[in-house]
Amino acid sequence: MKIFSKEQIYAGDKQTQERQKISSTDLMERAGIQIFNWLHMRMQGAQVPIHVFCGIGNNGGDGLVVARHLITHGYNVKVYIVNCSDKRSKDFLINYDRIKNTTKDWPTLLSCAEDFSEMQIDTKDIIVDAVFGIGINRPVDAWVKALFQFFRSTKAFTLSIDLPSGLHTDKAVDDQEAVVAAGYTLSFQTPKLVFFLPETAKYTQQWEVLDIGIDPEYLYSTVTEADLIGKNEILPMYQPREKYSHKGTFGHSLIIGGSYGKIGAVNLASRAVLTAGAGKVTAYVPKCGYIPLQTALPEAMVLTDADEEKITGINLEIEPTVIGVGVGLGTHDKTILAFENFLKANKKPLVIDADGLNILSKKKGLLQLLPELTVLTPHPKELERLIGKWNDDFDKLKKTKAFATKYKVIVVIKGSNTITVFNNKYFVNATGNPGLATAGTGDVLTGVITGLISQGYDALQATLFGVYLHGKSADVLLEQFGYQSLIASDVISGISKAYLDLFKQPEQPQVEEADSKNKK
Repeated sequence: MKIFSKEQIYAGDKQTQERQKISSTDLMERAGIQIFNWLHMRMQGAQVPIHVFCGIGNNGGDGLVVARHLITHGYNVKVYIVNCSDKRSKDFLINYDRIKNTTKDWPTLLSCAEDFSEMQIDTKDIIVDAVFGIGINRPVDAWVKALFQFFRSTKAFTLSIDLPSGLHTDKAVDDQEAVVAAGYTLSFQTPKLVFFLPETAKYTQQWEVLDIGIDPEYLYSTVTEADLIGKNEILPMYQPREKYSHKGTFGHSLIIGGSYGKIGAVNLASRAVLTAGAGKVTAYVPKCGYIPLQTALPEAMVLTDADEEKITGINLEIEPTVIGVGVGLGTHDKTILAFENFLKANKKPLVIDADGLNILSKKKGLLQLLPELTVLTPHPKELERLIGKWNDDFDKLKKTKAFATKYKVIVVIKGSNTITVFNNKYFVNATGNPGLATAGTGDVLTGVITGLISQGYDALQATLFGVYLHGKSADVLLEQFGYQSLIASDVISGISKAYLDLFKQPEQPQVEEADSKNKK
């Protein structure tokens, strides 16, 4: 799914109006009806008080459309106009007149904090936030900020239209108290990038996209800076296996890493390589890792360094398809030298994680030695060591994109919504949950991506597919383990379930069958 910028959303609205020969007011009516339908389907006429707060721009116009349809369907609705400027949009004014012609209970005008200081909204009520949309371009007035804080104090369910008011689509929040805290956001046609960034995602607990009929050709042809990667985007990447394939068909992965006390990282990565589908895996470790790996993972082949506790030289007797390096590696001076010499000689595709990244951040000159399309999988602190400190999440994305472009690499920003950065584009992963916040899951991701490259997926496909499978594994295991008890080994076991889920058809509700039985 494409994630459109603010400018692209405006362009899509304009093209839709031109091609479908409708006015902006018609499109606003269509959007408002979709919000109403969403509410009506869930409320089924329940007389819970609904408080609709409308700004004086187009988002407020959307809110007025919603309020009008709620009123005509008999709901208990109170409408407020947040009079925060002397500039009113044309479509707001049209819908303001329409709602005045619909009800004798005209909207209440709010112009300062005193206007709502004695307002009563119960915890069981519903607040519809239609104050500001994507067009906000100035700081929120102090009294409007106080209104948003009042929303929070009521603890009422708050539904935001398109975007929580006060939130920008393309920059960070200056004042955290000047943004509506939404329980749910209904976004028109496309999710917003801010729904997936740690600093801004917290302003809506859940979100959903509503189709408002934007021109299909525009949606299909427009190239966006960011895409949301879910099952529909992953399925076309899947490479089915032929009947007469064999283990050589699916490549030979090499995992280089480990040090005394950290052999488990290599075990996890190597197991993940095979579980992802690679034909063979070899682990290159210090001598102390030989017996643990041969015992714990009999499917793997093992090569060892001359040193007992750390890697001091990487001398390969094999020709792997792809190499994953860095898990549990350590940063001893001799290990750093061995890593540097390895990079100078290597011509194979690389996936680099953990201490491999830490070494690169210590010796930035080594970045020039990376093959094109090398995959880097840093957690936030490792990313900071590579690209420097950032001011906010948007600055982080900008700096990561510049880094990835400069060195022609793929960077995986691991997090709640892992974002892959490549070639001036962001790929936002749709799977995963807090259960992945546990030791070793990063090693598993390294192994999964390595194993996919081994099978013939190109580096970007392998990264997107690997991140998706990794997160989906945690999702399908959630009911069994919960967040707290999920561990990295479980995530490996869940990769098979994540694969199977790709081809699982959604269950169809049995409403008609149940109705027929009741009739009998």
